[in-house]
Amino acid sequence: MAENLYEVVWPCGERRQKIQPLAKRLDTLNGKTIAQLWDFLFMGDEVFATLEEELKKKYPDVKFVSWREFGNTHTVNERELLASLPQRFKELGVDAAISAMAC
Repeated sequence: MAENLYEVVWPCGERRQKIQPLAKRLDTLNGKTIAQLWDFLFMGDEVFATLEEELKKKYPDVKFVSWREFGNTHTVNERELLASLPQRFKELGVDAAISAMAC
């Protein structure tokens, strides 16, 4: 009977961080500034151009800070770049961000 017993482990690891509450959602994008973050894979340049065009139709006063301002978010200095974002967002008046990555 013991031959048919197997040790089982849970495939998910232990939670190392407490769940944080989500940030308050914006009531509108009109008059807001949105940062674009991209890892330079797939076709983010085209995706962001389309997003800008479509979002401006619905929210004509929305502004964007281009992905070009931030550089590649998946690079050798990734930790430093990501750690600098809160300060950069303050400096640039960013209210929200869209982070795109390749799939």
